Amino acid sequence: MTAAASERADARVTVLIADDQPLVRTGLSLILRSDPSVEVVGEAADGAEAVDAAARLRPDVVLMDIRMPLMDGVRATAELAAAHPECRVLALSTFDMDEYVVAALRAGASGFLPKDVSPEDLLAALHTVKAGESVVAPRLLTRLIETYVRTPDAPQPLASGVLSRLTPREVEVLRLIATGAENTEIAAAMRISVSTVKNHVTSIFAKLGIRDRAQAVVAAYESGLVRPRPGTP
Repeated sequence: MTAAASERADARVTVLIADDQPLVRTGLSLILRSDPSVEVVGEAADGAEAVDAAARLRPDVVLMDIRMPLMDGVRATAELAAAHPECRVLALSTFDMDEYVVAALRAGASGFLPKDVSPEDLLAALHTVKAGESVVAPRLLTRLIETYVRTPDAPQPLASGVLSRLTPREVEVLRLIATGAENTEIAAAMRISVSTVKNHVTSIFAKLGIRDRAQAVVAAYESGLVRPRPGTP
């Protein structure tokens, strides 16, 4: 394979679409097929089908509807994260503020988008997720967690010892990530370089076994490092 061909292959994103509504699957497929850098390798009508299809087709990204019959997107995401961690999940939700979105991020989704997202943003998000980054805005994720962290179905906080794996500097970086701060803002707040912040972030991810900033925010709340503001539902 030539260098140019290899570069084109690396830029291509293979996608599995999982949604219980045939019309939605067709619409998403038409949007994705309009971009030559995206290849739709399959479709699934529920979470169980998505898990089976992902095991066979090994897509880069599963575009996963959160609310589906038989097996919802949250459980399917958890199974994929455990069995095929190299396969990224981009969750789709009808509503911006949805407790199922937080559950999907806890389960291992690399981000989420509302179903009314523009085609341009959807295509860009697929490439971002394939690259190993999250596509959920930290401040929006913080709002989501603050809204739903107290629901009856929310899991119990992580053992307090989880933060003992981190150095004091790393704990502070994690706290700032949870407030929605970007690397440049963290660097300014802690009076350190952006490259040092990046090193801290990499170390935090490795020590806590998480993949991206979205899961870092969830971990910060579940460990008790950051708590919902008073008066939050």
